[in-house]
Amino acid sequence: MRTIEEHLAAALALVRPLDPQEVALEDALDLVLALDVTCAVELPRFDNSAMDGYAVRASDVAAATAADPVRLVVLADLAAGSAEHPEVGPGTCARIMTGAPVPPGADAIVPVELTDGGLTQVRIDAGTRAGTHVRRAGEDARPGDLVLAAGTTLGPQQIAAAAAAGFARLLVHRRPRIAVLSTGSELVAPGAELRRGQIPDSNSFLLAAAVRAAGGIAVRIGAVPDDAATLRRVLAEQQGQVDAIVTSGGVSMGAYDVVKEVLTAEPGMEFVQVAMQPGKPQGLGTLTDGTPLFALPGNPVSAFVSFEVFVRPALRRLAGRMDLGRPEVCATVVDGWQPPGERTQYMPVALERGPAGWLARRAARGGSGSHLVAGLAGAQGLAVVGAGAGEVRPGDSVRVLVV
Repeated sequence: MRTIEEHLAAALALVRPLDPQEVALEDALDLVLALDVTCAVELPRFDNSAMDGYAVRASDVAAATAADPVRLVVLADLAAGSAEHPEVGPGTCARIMTGAPVPPGADAIVPVELTDGGLTQVRIDAGTRAGTHVRRAGEDARPGDLVLAAGTTLGPQQIAAAAAAGFARLLVHRRPRIAVLSTGSELVAPGAELRRGQIPDSNSFLLAAAVRAAGGIAVRIGAVPDDAATLRRVLAEQQGQVDAIVTSGGVSMGAYDVVKEVLTAEPGMEFVQVAMQPGKPQGLGTLTDGTPLFALPGNPVSAFVSFEVFVRPALRRLAGRMDLGRPEVCATVVDGWQPPGERTQYMPVALERGPAGWLARRAARGGSGSHLVAGLAGAQGLAVVGAGAGEVRPGDSVRVLVV
């Protein structure tokens, strides 16, 4: 039986970051930068005002007080974006707005609140020092400074930094396209009338949503019947169109396990048992054209856990991300359970904040059954219980993957 670590290593070995492509800034959100962004200019690009007020020579107003103000001649009115650059000499100043270039000769800004707001002559009611309220050119970044490192996931702050540095387009790893399908002749579309033995297809929706939540583009094929010819056709249609394929169902030891039937002959595929619960039967490998394929078990909780543990890290590697795993917390168990002793268990749990930290309780009333999809809706985490750990009791501490 394969360990979880061995199977994860095999999953990650199937993929590498997708080739970079250039995109416009507005399309770069949540993508991963493939090339360092370095500053070509100073940021700010020029000395500018941090306040609405008056650009002055500090020496002219050093002694100003409300009781003994200083009066200066206003040479110009400088708005943000103004190209004017009047020379500020002794006894003069310029009215200035936030962001406007500091004119030559001025070395400080007096906020408008400390003046009478005059337009031709202004009364200064308080002194200041050189450099006050002046944003210096290059104080944020200088030419050659690293602004964003390759591997950075681009959020609003990073996109703003790239724009400020003068980049309209960025080289990024694109979102991976992942085909998702579930197998089983018992599966029908949600909302359809059910005859005896049929159930709604929840897995293809579950996995497609999981792909999108992980940053990929999901191509949801839906349910495929337990028919080898149909499955071969569907898989052939996806080769060359997607970056990976995820299937659910048909990987165990049953008579109608169509995924195993079709793919066992593929030289790049393997079907194994992994020492985990749920999710023991697993398949992975590549199709003849090199397309990675992850074959997950069919019970919904098994499919979800398998995706989180094996597929999500691989998908994030395709996207160029460095952080492959879920964040973890330590939580105190509220209600205990009996795990399978010989395999590592992933128990769906609801998380809540208690007085002394995180609390975890089983998400499903029915326990840890891999079919309990309604109970899965209440899970914010997967409690990880190591093989041989014994009974989990109230008050015990557990490691929880936050999902």
